[in-house]
Amino acid sequence: MHFLTTKRGRLWAWLVTLLIGGLLVWGTQHDARIYHDPILQVTQVKTGTPTKETDDFHNVDRQTKQTLTGKLLNGSHRGRQLTITNTYSQSGAMDQRYHVGSQLFVVLHTHADGHLSATAKDIKRDTPLVFMLWLVVGLLLLIMQFSGFMAFLSVAANGVLFLLAILLNGSTQGAQVLWIFGSLAVVFAALTLWLVLGANRQMVITLATTLGGTAFSIIVALLVFHFTHEKGMYYESMQYVTQLPRPLFLAETLLGSLGAVMDESTDIISSLFALKRERPELSAIQVFKSGRQIGSTIMGPLINVLFFIFVADTFPMAMLYLKNGNSWGYTFSMNMSMGVVQSLISGIGIVLAVPLASFLASRFMEKKVMA
Repeated sequence: MHFLTTKRGRLWAWLVTLLIGGLLVWGTQHDARIYHDPILQVTQVKTGTPTKETDDFHNVDRQTKQTLTGKLLNGSHRGRQLTITNTYSQSGAMDQRYHVGSQLFVVLHTHADGHLSATAKDIKRDTPLVFMLWLVVGLLLLIMQFSGFMAFLSVAANGVLFLLAILLNGSTQGAQVLWIFGSLAVVFAALTLWLVLGANRQMVITLATTLGGTAFSIIVALLVFHFTHEKGMYYESMQYVTQLPRPLFLAETLLGSLGAVMDESTDIISSLFALKRERPELSAIQVFKSGRQIGSTIMGPLINVLFFIFVADTFPMAMLYLKNGNSWGYTFSMNMSMGVVQSLISGIGIVLAVPLASFLASRFMEKKVMA
């Protein structure tokens, strides 16, 4: 992959990326024949007058009826013109507005007189998904070049491993969920750091810090759960859970804490290695103090990032609960309490990772950890 480090290599990489991305986007716009479900492409839209709707809790919304004309792109009725209706709301909570050019999955209805009608089921989304994937890959190659390619490769590999872990968890009926995803966390960390940092001393120290900080945060959480008898833990608020919720919650927390601790550990240790290269005369104590200063600088923003992610995840459902007459206490218990606990556990891991990363870097930076 050294060709990506040269100007000519980067130009060829961009051309290939643009060509492949363009072909994929064009292909997803013309791939209706590979789908089993009927697909209708909208060619004409007539929009009605919005009507005001008010529920028992005085929530106001507006609904609009659309008349959509289009043609079928696949199946035995390919080429047939159909007219269907769609009703969308201003809030867009359970529906959406369609436009000319939209491709929709539909359900066909054949009547006794031979008349064919259809009902819109969902919009076909492969084109925007492929476009976003193409955009991410292109930006990674443009900005980070070879490092960006390795970062994308690590994400792809971790995605495959995560899918395999889900299949394995399903085959065991969720009986080994904590062991499966606990092992997966170790593989995630080792594979990601190996691809991004390479097999070197820095990678080993970062891996040890990541696993150590994550393990300490989970141990602290389990101790707190034990002494408080898990009061305030509303496992019943976890949505769509079809297996024991407690091990699943711990597995979720483990993976979430792993990502936060890995992010911080990589920043601290990379900075310390760069500092040591610039000033090789620094002692172990000075390196340790520098690591603590770096950690204290990035610890606050990283914890706030976790908080913002938590707010973004729970905000829509919390607003729905409040708008439907539920109290703040009930809304918090059913939507936010488990997320707050996960954020706190990740925050503990972030705090503990600062001295751990500083200590390991200061003690092992000058020793031969790996050949």
